[in-house]
Amino acid sequence: MQNEFIIISTADWDNPFWTNKQHIAKRLADRGYKVLYLNSMGLRAPSGNSKDLKRIIRRFKGMFKGLQQKDDNLWVWSPIVIPYQKSSLVRKINFMISKCFIKYYAKKLNFTNYILWTYNPISHPLLNKGEVTSVYHCVDEVSVQPGMPEEVIREEEYKLVKNVDIVFATSQSLYDKRRSINPTTYYSANVADFDHFSQARTKKYEVPRELGELQGAIIGFIGAISGYKLDYQLIFEIAQSNPDKNFVFIGQVGEGDPKTNVSQIKQLKNVYLIGPKPYEELPRYLQYFDVCLLPNNLNEYTKNMFPMKFFEYLAAGKPVVMTSLHALQEYYDLCYVARNSTEFSDYISRALKEKNNENFNELINTRVSEAKSHDWEARIDNMLDRIEQVNFQNTNGKIGIYDAKSI
Repeated sequence: MQNEFIIISTADWDNPFWTNKQHIAKRLADRGYKVLYLNSMGLRAPSGNSKDLKRIIRRFKGMFKGLQQKDDNLWVWSPIVIPYQKSSLVRKINFMISKCFIKYYAKKLNFTNYILWTYNPISHPLLNKGEVTSVYHCVDEVSVQPGMPEEVIREEEYKLVKNVDIVFATSQSLYDKRRSINPTTYYSANVADFDHFSQARTKKYEVPRELGELQGAIIGFIGAISGYKLDYQLIFEIAQSNPDKNFVFIGQVGEGDPKTNVSQIKQLKNVYLIGPKPYEELPRYLQYFDVCLLPNNLNEYTKNMFPMKFFEYLAAGKPVVMTSLHALQEYYDLCYVARNSTEFSDYISRALKEKNNENFNELINTRVSEAKSHDWEARIDNMLDRIEQVNFQNTNGKIGIYDAKSI
C-alpha cells in the first residue's frame, strides 16, 4: 500500500460538522499515511448573500496562507478557484491552477507514490497527473443540490466515474448508477465516529447553557439545516402539535442552500435554532436529547443520501424518529419511521415511554451494537483492501469485472 494520499474534498477542513471527507483524511493520517487535503473548489456559484460573501472572504484569506499543517502527517490547502464552474473556460483555468499547485505541494511534501482520492464530481481533469491509483468516493447526488450546474456535473462526473480505478458509493442508489458505468464500483455505506458519539452515553456532561432552562422533553436534530434536506412544513406541524416538548436544532442554517427559509418554524416558541457547535461538543448536547429526529424531505437528493447522523444517534443509544429515507431501509427495525406529522407525534410519544419498557436496556444495547458495527476504522480497512486488490489487478494487467459488492 502506498503511504501518501491527495484528497480532493467538497467540504472545508474547518467546517464544524465533519463529513466522511475529514474523517477519512484524519484516520489515514493517524495510521501514518501522509495526507494532502484540498478544501472545496466551489461547485456552487455564490449567491451574493452575507453567508456566501463571508465564506468567499475566508477562502480568499485561506488561499494566501498556503499549505497549512493541521496534524501529524496531514496538510490542508485551499485551492485558488473562480467559483463559476458552469463555464468551461473557468473550469479549465481552475484546474490548470490546481494541477500546478498539487504538483508543487506534492513535491514539497515528498509525495512519490500517492493515491488521488476525490469527492469532487467534476475533478476528471486532475486524473492521470502522477497518481498510482485514483479513487472516486461518491457520497451524494451533488448535481441535484440547489444552485449546482446540473448538466455540467452530470457530464463531468460520467467521465470521472468511467476513468477512475475504483469507485466507492455510500448508498444503494448511488452504487447502482455508478456501477453501470464502472464495474470496479463498491457499495460502501456511511458510518459514524462511534467512540466520539458514544460518549453521550458513557460520560456525564454538564447541561449545555441553551438546554439548561428548557422544561419538558428535548427532541433534537444535529446537522445541516437546509431547505432541500429538511421538511419545514413537517417540522412546523410536529412542533405545533407538541407544545409541551422542545425541538432543538443544532447546525448552520442554509448550509449548502443559501435560499433556506426557516421563518415558518422560528415563529414557534418551542423551536430552538441554536446554531452550529464544535464537533467535540456534540456528544454533550446529544446526551440531553430524549429523542432524535431525521425530518428529511423525500426528494432526488435524499433518495441518494446516507446520513451519518443516523449511526451517531444510535451510538448514543437514542431513539430515532425519521421519514422513510431510502438508504436506511435495512435499519427500519432500529428506529421509528413516520409518514406524516401525526405519526411523528405518535412515535415521539412512544419513544419517550421507552424508559418504562422492561426491555429498555436491550433496546439501547441493540442500537449501540449496530452503531459499533459501522465504525470508521473497519470501513477504512475494507476500503484500503479494495484499493490494494485493484492495484494488484492493474499491476498484473488483469483488467475486468470485479466482485463489486458491499464493503
